[in-house]
Amino acid sequence: MLFGRGKKSKDEQSETAGTVEESGAEAPGSAQDHAGAPGDFRLGKGPLDIDEIEDRDGYVDLGALLIAPAEGLQLRLEVEEATQRVVAVTMDLNGSSLQLQAFAAPRSEGLWDEIREQINQSVASQGGETEEVSGAFGTELVAKLPAEAADGSRGFRAARFMGVDGPRWFLRGVLGGQAALEREAAAGLEELFRRVVVVRGDNPMPPRELLQLRLPKDAAVPGQAGVPQEASAMQQPERGPEITQIG
Repeated sequence: MLFGRGKKSKDEQSETAGTVEESGAEAPGSAQDHAGAPGDFRLGKGPLDIDEIEDRDGYVDLGALLIAPAEGLQLRLEVEEATQRVVAVTMDLNGSSLQLQAFAAPRSEGLWDEIREQINQSVASQGGETEEVSGAFGTELVAKLPAEAADGSRGFRAARFMGVDGPRWFLRGVLGGQAALEREAAAGLEELFRRVVVVRGDNPMPPRELLQLRLPKDAAVPGQAGVPQEASAMQQPERGPEITQIG
C-alpha cells in the first residue's frame, strides 16, 4: 500500500474532537454507555483496543491507529504544515472517505455525547442543519453545511460523524461523499472503521488530546525514487469536513 501526505495549516488541523469547520446513523444512546465492559457493545461492534488483539501482524501501523488493509483502499495522512505533525488519517474507498482521529479520554466517562452537542452548535452557527440517526456504532450525527458548487449554484456539503468511546480513548470518524448520506455506499468504510485498532499508550494525557499518528517506516510516498505517480494510493486531498479546536 502506498502513502501520500496532505497538508493542513495550523488553523485547519483537527486538534480536538469538537466542531465542524465549514468546507466542503444500533439502538439509541451513545457508545459511551457501554464502553469498557467485557462482552459489551463496542467489543461486539468494534473498533478495538490494542489489548483486544493478539498481535499487530497484518495491520498498517500509524502509531495511535492500526488500519486493516483492504482492496482498493487509499490512505491519506493529513499533516500540519507548521509542525509537520500528522493530525489525521483519511481512508478513501469507492469515491467516499472516512477521516479518523483518536483522542485521550477520561477513564470513567466518554466524550461522544458532549461532542455531538458541540458539533450541533457549530453547524447551526454556520447556517447548517444536523440530524441524529441510529447507526451501527450507536448514535451518529449527519451534518449539512451550505456550500457553493463550481458552477456557482448553492447546495450543501454533508458529513456523517461516528463516535466510539473506548478504554481511555475516543475515536471519531467522519464520513464524506456518498457515504455521508447513503448507507449502502458507506458499508465498506463502516467495516473498515469497526476493524480499526486504537493504541492509547500508558502515558497520562489530558482528555481530548490528540493521540500521536505517524507515517509507517516502510511506507512508499509518491514522488520517491521508484514510486510511480500513477501508482499512488494517496492523492492531494480536497478540503472536507474537519474538526477545529474548541475552548
